[in-house]
Amino acid sequence: MGNKNKTISFRVSEDTFKDLREIAEQRDLSLSAVFRDYVDQLVSHDGQVEIVPEEELTDKQETDGLPPRVEVPKSFVRENERLKLETDHLREQLQEHKEYMRHLRQKVNEQDDDIIQLEDLDEDRDSVGESDDHTFQLG
Repeated sequence: MGNKNKTISFRVSEDTFKDLREIAEQRDLSLSAVFRDYVDQLVSHDGQVEIVPEEELTDKQETDGLPPRVEVPKSFVRENERLKLETDHLREQLQEHKEYMRHLRQKVNEQDDDIIQLEDLDEDRDSVGESDDHTFQLG
């Protein structure tokens, strides 16, 4: 059920055929590629394709002002600027957080000797020979 290509055939005069072949050779395309491009454009623009000589095309492009310009609402521009500022602010906060975390890690590494693990205390008590008769309660 995939897309199957269909063949379209029509007749043109010999002079027109020669002109079309020259156009295809100038653009380094096959004659069928020229027609495929034309048909694709015709279909995509709902039959509203205008064929214009190149001389008129360059004049028309100059008056159209390429690249085309689009008017954007001010609210969109403001929202875009606000989002950019918020992004910058969040990046700054992230950088500050990373620096703070780096500082805390460095501080923990420096104070490694001051940290006493509860497991170490249990091992010390067992080696002294104290019994487990004493129960302690945190509260």
